[in-house]
Amino acid sequence: MSNGYLLEMRDIVKTFSGVRALDGISLAVRPGECVGLCGENGAGKSTLMKVLSGVYPYGTFDGEILCEGKPLQAHSVRDSEREGIVIIHQELMLVQQLSVAENVFLGNEITLPGGRMDYDAMYRETEALLARLKLTDVNVAAPVMHYGSGHQQLFEIAKALAKNAKLLILDEPTSSLSAKEIDVLLTIIEDLKRSGVACVYISHKLDEVARVCDTITVIRDGTHVGTRPAAEMSVDDIITMMVGRQINSLFPRTERAIGEVVLEARNVTCWDVTNPSRKRADNVSFSVRRGEILGIAGLVGAGRTELVSAIFGAYPGRSTLELEIDGKPVKIRTPAQAIANGVCLVPEDRKRHGIVPLLGVGDNITLATLAQYASGGHVDRNAELAVVDRSIRQLRIKTASPALSIAGLSGGNQQKAVLTKMVLAKPRVLILDEPTRGVDIGAKYDIYKMIFDLAATGVAIIMVSSELPEILGMSDRVLVIGEGQLRGDFANQGLSQEHILAAALNTQPLQRAA
Repeated sequence: MSNGYLLEMRDIVKTFSGVRALDGISLAVRPGECVGLCGENGAGKSTLMKVLSGVYPYGTFDGEILCEGKPLQAHSVRDSEREGIVIIHQELMLVQQLSVAENVFLGNEITLPGGRMDYDAMYRETEALLARLKLTDVNVAAPVMHYGSGHQQLFEIAKALAKNAKLLILDEPTSSLSAKEIDVLLTIIEDLKRSGVACVYISHKLDEVARVCDTITVIRDGTHVGTRPAAEMSVDDIITMMVGRQINSLFPRTERAIGEVVLEARNVTCWDVTNPSRKRADNVSFSVRRGEILGIAGLVGAGRTELVSAIFGAYPGRSTLELEIDGKPVKIRTPAQAIANGVCLVPEDRKRHGIVPLLGVGDNITLATLAQYASGGHVDRNAELAVVDRSIRQLRIKTASPALSIAGLSGGNQQKAVLTKMVLAKPRVLILDEPTRGVDIGAKYDIYKMIFDLAATGVAIIMVSSELPEILGMSDRVLVIGEGQLRGDFANQGLSQEHILAAALNTQPLQRAA
């Protein structure tokens, strides 16, 4: 490391089907340094990190990678991990049926003489790693599937820490975490930096980038826009470099009338799938009006997703509730019944519940409304394609073709496609569960504008979000859920993050909107 760098990537070029996803990008990281890698969805950030981590092996790209001054020619992820380069992917890479400890040490098991796994040692080490992440209530012998996405993201981080990384690549690591969990993670990254571990931090949350990163590299459309010390860049500077244009207000609010109650939910109660004695949502009642944006806030695991899933007929466990739409009682037991009654949902986990990975972008977009283009058992492909093309243009979904597999799109573009699919069903009530998770600033603006435009046409919006600035910037009214119970119902007038957190932690009495 004569030049002081732990790792250097020089003039990396990566091509897919003749299209350059990376066009001569360079990146350098010193020991103990955190480099923020910023760019819009589809800019090439994840592709660059897959080159570095061996997901795309040596020989499938052009350019040079040096690790501690020596050429790195990784033919697999295991090769890069041997050099101390560990990646935490944006999408969870856990085996749901295996235990927490088995996942943390997967491929890196602690064994006894003779090759048998030393479960006692793995349990102890996993508990110690999770304690560093401030997780002390986890049964490390239980299957991962018993825990929510917030816990599972922390399990991924523990898995990386178990490999004693010299360079830790974090690709949107906080997308499933609460504010408290994010603070814990960023504190851990700061500790790792002090111990000499280098980090590449990919996030659309620019406040996180500003807190932990020493240097910021911005890429756009597969090209290197610039690298500068973080101390010399404002958030506006980063946004302008990322999107190539200024965004003056992230929340493009419009004046609109809020009308009569469209949906009223009473006594929504959901029992835990694995522990039937525990209630995930406990007797929650609320309503939402025509043209209103109702935000639902709360800590991860509070029961927000369970609440909206039950309303949509998608909760996998036992649930009871009473629903009225336009003052008339309705029974919704399946998502198909919900959509037929004008209630649509964009799910929290798009990978598992939002897309069909093997289908094309266009087929995913029209999946919920295919009957509209069918007659006599045949689908009018021209009419379907016209709707798809218009939708792709309106939300600026980056895809080479509507026929391209949706799995090949970036997370943000997948999210736009899922949102479009539900909007085409012409909902009266649109439920959005973490609608901008893993989405860049430019794409967030497009999604926010679409939400405000839908509300202006009279659609009632219910939006679950872990990002309090998003809740405050978008909502007309805010529900706060804590431990499955309704802790607050606030008009968004002078409301602050502190008010919401206090209600979520049950440190102030329930309030009702005027």
